[in-house]
Amino acid sequence: MIMGTDKMCNVANSMEFIHAVMKHVPPPDKVGVSYMLAGDEGASNTDPYTTSKTADNHWIVTGPHIMAFGSPSKALGYTEANDPDPNKPYMMWAGTPYEHAMIPAGPSKSGSR
Repeated sequence: MIMGTDKMCNVANSMEFIHAVMKHVPPPDKVGVSYMLAGDEGASNTDPYTTSKTADNHWIVTGPHIMAFGSPSKALGYTEANDPDPNKPYMMWAGTPYEHAMIPAGPSKSGSR
């Protein structure tokens, strides 16, 4: 998870989730919401631990978005494709304990796929 220059706002449960990713421990089973209204600089959509783009880690840059964490986010029915369209809702890190919903709140940044 890239945290360097990405600006986000998180409720307490989201911070617990993000800290779990950073520490490589199981995330809490709590509902959390975060938003990144400036978008992000990108992250692997398949590997929560990588910090840079590679030829096979499905790097994705998302414009302004809301993130939903916890069990209910998995029931939203969003795509689980490795290379989703960041202009539509999708699941990030699908199939991992860190799976969460990414919900666009504005147009994607250029060069996002």
